[in-house]
Amino acid sequence: MSQNQFDKKSQAWSALFSEPMSDLVKRYTSSVFFDKRLWQADITGSLAHADMLAAQGIIAAEDHAAIQKGMAQIWGEIESGAFEWKLDLEDVHLNIEARLTQLVGDAGKRLHTGRSRNDQVATDVRLWLRSEIDLIGELLVDLQKSLVDVAEANAEVILPGFTHLQVAQPVSFGHHMLAYVEMFSRDAERFAEVRRRTNRLPLGSAALAGTSYPLDRERVAKTLAMDGVCQNSLDAVSDRDFAIEFTSAASLTMIHISRMSEELIIWMSQNFGFIKIADRFTTGSSIMPQKKNPDVPELARGKTGRVVGHLMGLITLMKGQPLAYNKDNQEDKEPLFDTVDTLKDTLRIFSEMIGGQVNAATGKKEGGISVNAEAMERAALKGYATATDLADYLVKKGLPFRDAHETVAHAVKAAQSHACDLSELPLAVLQGFHASIEKDVYECLSLRGSLNARNILGGTAPAQVRAQIARHRARLV
Repeated sequence: MSQNQFDKKSQAWSALFSEPMSDLVKRYTSSVFFDKRLWQADITGSLAHADMLAAQGIIAAEDHAAIQKGMAQIWGEIESGAFEWKLDLEDVHLNIEARLTQLVGDAGKRLHTGRSRNDQVATDVRLWLRSEIDLIGELLVDLQKSLVDVAEANAEVILPGFTHLQVAQPVSFGHHMLAYVEMFSRDAERFAEVRRRTNRLPLGSAALAGTSYPLDRERVAKTLAMDGVCQNSLDAVSDRDFAIEFTSAASLTMIHISRMSEELIIWMSQNFGFIKIADRFTTGSSIMPQKKNPDVPELARGKTGRVVGHLMGLITLMKGQPLAYNKDNQEDKEPLFDTVDTLKDTLRIFSEMIGGQVNAATGKKEGGISVNAEAMERAALKGYATATDLADYLVKKGLPFRDAHETVAHAVKAAQSHACDLSELPLAVLQGFHASIEKDVYECLSLRGSLNARNILGGTAPAQVRAQIARHRARLV
C-alpha cells in the first residue's frame, strides 16, 4: 500500500494526511488502554448530547433513536467484555463512536455534531470523577464510624498524650481517636466542595471557541444533573483545576491516614505495646519467626507519597500551558485515576482494620485493633503527665501561673531525684514547695483526676468524649 492509499477510516482526521501514523507514535499517543474506564461517562454524555441535538432539530428523530439503540448495545458489549478496544482508534471516544457507526451507520456519524473531543473528554472526566467523589464520601463516613466505635469503647481508657513525642498530659484514648474523626470530617467537606466545582458542563464549547449550531447547553447540564455550564469555551476545554483540587483533597486525606499509620506503627511496637492489629492486617518475616509487621499502615504511609507526587505532577503539567487544549492534558488521567484507586482502597482497608468486620460464621463483629489499656496507663505514669494539673491547682490557690509553673518544675525535679511520680511524693514534701498545698492535691495529681478535670467543650474528659461521640453519630447517620 502506498502512502496515499492508506486506510483513511482508521483516523478521524486522516483525509488531510498523506501517510499513516507510525506504530511507535500510535503507541505513544494512544490513551485507550487507560481512559477506557471513562466508557460509562462517555456514553452517558453522548446520550445527553444526542437528546439535545434532536430536541433542537439538529438531528432527526430517527437518528436519535438509532443512536440510543446503538449505545445500549455498546453498553452491554463493554459490560460483558465482548467489546473490542482498538489501539488504532486512539481513545475511548473514537472507539465507541466507531462501533456506533458500525452498528447504526450515518446516525453514528451525526452524533459528533456540535462537539469536539476537547469538550467531550473534559465532560467525561468530570462525570466520572463526580461519581468517584460520591463513593469516596461514603467511604469517609464508614471510616469515621469505625473510629467513633473505637472511641466509644475506650472513652475511659487513659493514654499518654504527647507533644514532641514526649509524655505531656493524660488523654482519653477515645478522645485521641476522635481527633482523626475531625480530620476525616474536614476531608469530606473538601471533597463536597470539589464536587460542586467539578459538576459543571464543558460540553458545547467544542474545540475551543464554541459552535455555530444552536445548542441548548443548559438542557444537557440538566439531563446530566450538573450544577451549571462552564461559561467560557476556552477555559472549559483546557481547565483541569478540578483534577488538581481533587488530588489536593486526596493528598490531605492520605496525609491524615499517614499520621494515623505512624501512630499505629509506634503503638504496636514492643517498646509501647499499646495495641495489637489483627493478624489479617499484618505479615510475618521470612527469617525472624517472632515478627508481626504492620504492613498495612506502613504501606499506606508510603502510598501517601505516591498520591502527593501525583498532585505535584498535575500542577507541573498545567503550569506552562497556553490556552486552549493541548495534548499535554492527556497526561492528567493516569495520575488522577491512580489517586482515586489508591484513596478508595486505603479508606476501605482502614475502615475494616480500625472497626473490624463481621465474622460470617459467628455473625459477630471482630475488631481490627485490640487496646492494651494497662500498658497505656503505665506509660502515662512515666512522664509526670499531671505536672500541669499541679500548676493549675496552685493557680486556683492564688499563685500567678508563671510562679506556679516554676514551683512545679522544682517539685518534678524532686520527684525525679526520688525516682517516683508526683502523686507519690509525701504531702509534707509537696508543702515544702508551697504552703497552700493540701491533701486534696492528690486528686488532681492522679491520671483519672487530670482526665476528668478537662470537662470543657473539646476537652478530653470522658463526659466530653461521649458528648462528641453523640454529635458524630447524629452527623454520620
